[in-house]
Amino acid sequence: MVLEDFRVQQMPRAGGGWSYTILHADGGVEEESDRFLRLYEGRGTQRTYAYFLVDHLRWRKQEGLTTSSMSLQDLYRYMGAVGAKVAMPFGQPWRQGKRPYSSSALEVAAACLKGFYLLQCGTGVNAELAVALEVRRLPTQRDRDRSLLGHLQTSLPANPLSPRRGTRRRHPKMLPDGARPELMEVMNTARDRLVVTWLSDASLRIGGLTGLHLVDLHLRPDAACGECKSPHLHVCHRSGNANRAAAKIKPDWWLRDGVITGGEIVRVSPAMIRTYFQYMTTEYAKHAADHGMLLIQLSGPRRGQPWTADAARGMLRRAGRRANLPGRIKPHAFRHTFTNAVLDATDGDMLVAREAGNWASVQTVEEVYGHPDLHSPEFQAALSAVWGEDA
Repeated sequence: MVLEDFRVQQMPRAGGGWSYTILHADGGVEEESDRFLRLYEGRGTQRTYAYFLVDHLRWRKQEGLTTSSMSLQDLYRYMGAVGAKVAMPFGQPWRQGKRPYSSSALEVAAACLKGFYLLQCGTGVNAELAVALEVRRLPTQRDRDRSLLGHLQTSLPANPLSPRRGTRRRHPKMLPDGARPELMEVMNTARDRLVVTWLSDASLRIGGLTGLHLVDLHLRPDAACGECKSPHLHVCHRSGNANRAAAKIKPDWWLRDGVITGGEIVRVSPAMIRTYFQYMTTEYAKHAADHGMLLIQLSGPRRGQPWTADAARGMLRRAGRRANLPGRIKPHAFRHTFTNAVLDATDGDMLVAREAGNWASVQTVEEVYGHPDLHSPEFQAALSAVWGEDA
């Protein structure tokens, strides 16, 4: 929180979850941003856009600009100041001591700024900027394939602020070799061993794992939901969790007669079931409060209350240091390692990897993981053959 400048204010919603707006230093609501953020009420996008927008408003204030005086060149300057490659001077330094935005963050910032200024310009302010932002582009073959009646498309909206889209980052960050057994050796609680096992075997995101409720777990064959014969769990997006954990994707789900259906279905390994019962019969039975969530705090004044995603990240980071593993152990590295292992086990079957890892599409799996292991003997043998050397 920055008290002497614009700041993001979160507010609890009556139906659960949180709303976000932006305040002036004196506590008054910044009307332009509030009108824009209300379009995303009840969605995670509201929080994301609030933090991107507050940074832009601080920069705009420093530059002495307003909505009526903003130009497309000024927006290019801001994008350059936060990390985009633009062929122009950026002006005064911005975000000193902080990393530039990543390519994906730059795309989100560009979408946020375009939506924000088009909404303001729609009231009759700065029509020139509105014209500059309302550009269109020719559809690609991928655009046509992804949309209904795509062959009839002649143009699509474009964002002049978006950075040039490169290829996806190949070779995503994996866990160090042998990280799982090393981590299990230094785990102090059954809950922590459950977290490592479930992240390793189910390709769960940390928000989905810490947002699980006991009712989401169908750990016996032929569960009453009828959606999967083998043991599985349902990752359901809930905006009102006490620990603020929420699943990233939001497929519809229902609770009927005490049985969860829908959501993101994830298959469960025997090791996951073993760690679940070890945790439930010891630490959970001893400390759990009556909230129905799976992961709980085991110490401190809030013992028994839901455990947060940030606390889980901190636990993994500290465990990695105790195990003397290189780099920082992050939850998402388990997901990348799992998908890569599935591809190796299936000899590169993208469909199986997509289903096992609950990825959005085969194309995503292929772009991120569809490459050879640069350290494999086969790769080295191929290079040696090309070079005319003995392998």
